[in-house]
Amino acid sequence: MVLLLGIMFVHASYREWTTKPVLKEEGDLVSRLDLTDLCLFTEASYTRHLSQADFHTPFQDHPFSLEHFPSGSMVRPSMVLRTRNVNLD
Repeated sequence: MVLLLGIMFVHASYREWTTKPVLKEEGDLVSRLDLTDLCLFTEASYTRHLSQADFHTPFQDHPFSLEHFPSGSMVRPSMVLRTRNVNLD
């Protein structure tokens, strides 16, 4: 078992060493094309692209509607949406 554990660590470091150029190239492509964030959930638009949702997106059906997608309760809004520039009251 110890030998197997050692082989797993050697394999992980080898894979990291061999895929590092590919990851750097993909990161440069994302920066160059100015792509949005990663799509983690496929249910609702405000959980699909977190950086592109606004305050009212979860309530677009009705102002008093309840959250009916499970992913909406797992993800917090981005820092841009949580900071307020003006008093909304």
